[in-house]
Amino acid sequence: MTAAPLILTLAFDRAAFQRLDALRRAHFPPERNWIPAHLTLFHALPGEELSEVVAHLGAVCARQAPLPLRFTGLRSLGRGVALEVEAPGLLALRQQLARNWAPWLMRQDAQGWRPHVTIQNKAAPEAVRALLQELSAGFIPWEAQGEGLLLWHYRGGPWEGAASLSFEG
Repeated sequence: MTAAPLILTLAFDRAAFQRLDALRRAHFPPERNWIPAHLTLFHALPGEELSEVVAHLGAVCARQAPLPLRFTGLRSLGRGVALEVEAPGLLALRQQLARNWAPWLMRQDAQGWRPHVTIQNKAAPEAVRALLQELSAGFIPWEAQGEGLLLWHYRGGPWEGAASLSFEG
């Protein structure tokens, strides 16, 4: 049997996570909101390689300092809304991981990557336009910090934690 795919996300500082998760809970359809606010780095790493993935992430996180993040604005996802994230250090980290895992990456993870946090999805176009207008009106860019990486098992429902690694550099 094939192991469940792995999802890799960024761990935020506590205040940022609380702010992002409150936005997600307020605007994400409740019947589909099974997981907390997150920033996905990779959508489907091979579950069969769990021990190798965790070992590699452990080595990377031991050298990696916490990453500055800047939430710069909102963007439409078509049927949802996301907060855009500016983070050169995070881009460099993801590129390094992508090079290491290139043979494993599915198309979505191998193509270009624009970091964001989805706060609304699977919504009607009118709801997307309304939320973009509402949140854009008073939006002020803000700073946060990436404090580590979270690895999850995806089995079709709520994600299940596989590993949590802090940046120690």
